[in-house]
Amino acid sequence: MLKTKENRVLERTLTGLDVPGASQERARELGKLGYMQWLSALPGQANYEAEAVRAYLMAMDFADAQPPVAEFCRLIRQSLRSPLMPLDLSLPKPRRRGGARERRMSL
Repeated sequence: MLKTKENRVLERTLTGLDVPGASQERARELGKLGYMQWLSALPGQANYEAEAVRAYLMAMDFADAQPPVAEFCRLIRQSLRSPLMPLDLSLPKPRRRGGARERRMSL
């Protein structure tokens, strides 16, 4: 299969969503960010429904094991069911991601 730019972006997006041990909140944030990354990479003349179905079929094999991918799939399903409704794609709230406190919390 010929790798198009859209295929490479989708593969890179799904790889980026493989975050072991992500909390439910973080999984939702990552899924939204992945959806926005994928969506922004679609060419302007692309058939959204066809591209969304292709992305969903590619991602659904990973959804059970990876909560961020499950959120990505949920957003695609939601957009296909009601494409005229705006999706809540607000960016995650900035937060500190490290330091001693975070390491203690992970134990």
